[in-house]
Amino acid sequence: MTDVETNPPAAARATRPDVIRSYVAIGDSITEGMEDDSGPGGEYRGFADRLAEHLGSYTPDFRYANLAVRGRRMRHIFGEQLDQTLEWKPDLVTVLAGGNDVLRPGGDLDQLAEQFEEGVRRLGDAGIRVVILSGHDTGWIPVLRYYRGRIAVFSMHMRAVAERTGTEIVDLWALNALTDSRAWSDDRLHLNGTGHQIVAARVADLLGFPMGPRESWTDPWSTPPRQLPRILRRRENRRWARQYLVPWLRRRALGRSSGDGRLPKRPTLDYLHDEATRERMARDIARGMEPGRFDPTDGGTPTSSPSGTKGPTPSH
Repeated sequence: MTDVETNPPAAARATRPDVIRSYVAIGDSITEGMEDDSGPGGEYRGFADRLAEHLGSYTPDFRYANLAVRGRRMRHIFGEQLDQTLEWKPDLVTVLAGGNDVLRPGGDLDQLAEQFEEGVRRLGDAGIRVVILSGHDTGWIPVLRYYRGRIAVFSMHMRAVAERTGTEIVDLWALNALTDSRAWSDDRLHLNGTGHQIVAARVADLLGFPMGPRESWTDPWSTPPRQLPRILRRRENRRWARQYLVPWLRRRALGRSSGDGRLPKRPTLDYLHDEATRERMARDIARGMEPGRFDPTDGGTPTSSPSGTKGPTPSH
C-alpha cells in the first residue's frame, strides 16, 4: 500500500476540514529547516515554516511555534518539546523524531519506538491533531546507505504506531521526489528549499489544504536528474566525505551535537502575522476574499498564492 493510498490527496475528499488556528512543530534539524536559507535575511525556513505560512493564509489569528533544534534526540523531542506543546494544546502538531537516535549504531530501535508511541499517545490524548513524518530513503547516499536498514525498520515502527493510535502519517520514504539529489543540500543530510517545499506540500495536502496540484510533491521536475560520469561521481563523493561526513562522524564520536547550546527559533506560540496584517486579513475576508488567497507579505518573501506558499523553483 502506498502513501497516496493510505492518505489520499485532498482532491479526493469531499469537504474541507475546519481551519487550523494554531500549529506547533517539534523535531530536530529538518523541522528546524536547516539548509533551506530562503527565509528573511537568509534565515532557515524549512517545511514547517512553509506549512505555517500556508495555513496562516486561511485565518488572521493563526499562531505558530517551532520548537525543533538540530541534533535533538528522542528524549529531547518527547521531553521538553512535548511538555511545552501539551501546555499550549494547539490544533496541530507535526512530529519528526528519531533520526539522530537511529543514526547511532547499537541503539535499540524497539525501545525507541516505545518512546515514540508514548509521546504520540500523550499528544492524541490531549485532543491534538498529530501528523507523523517517517524516515526517508538514504539508499542513494554513499555511506548513509549503510543506515538504510535501521531507518526502514524505524519507519515501519512509525507506521505501526500510526495504525495503533489512529494518527495521520506522511511516509517520506514513499515520496519518490526525495530520492532525487535536487531535493537535497550539498551535505546530503538536509533537504534544500525545494525538498522542504515538497514535504510541506505533501503535509498540506493530507491536512486538506493543498498548496497546488498533486504533481507539486509527486513529480516536481520536468526532466530526469543529471547523471555525472563515474569518475566525477567518485571525486564528488570524496569531496563530500571530507567536507561533511568526517566532521559529522567526529562530532558523534565525541558525543557532541551541532545543536549544543542552541534554542528554538520560534520558542513561543505566537501570531504568525503582526496586528496590522491581521486586521487587513480580517477586512478582506469580511469583504468576501476566499481564505487561502491572502498574501500577507504584499510581494515580500515568502509569498502565498492560490496554489500555496511559493518555494524555490525546482532546477530543470
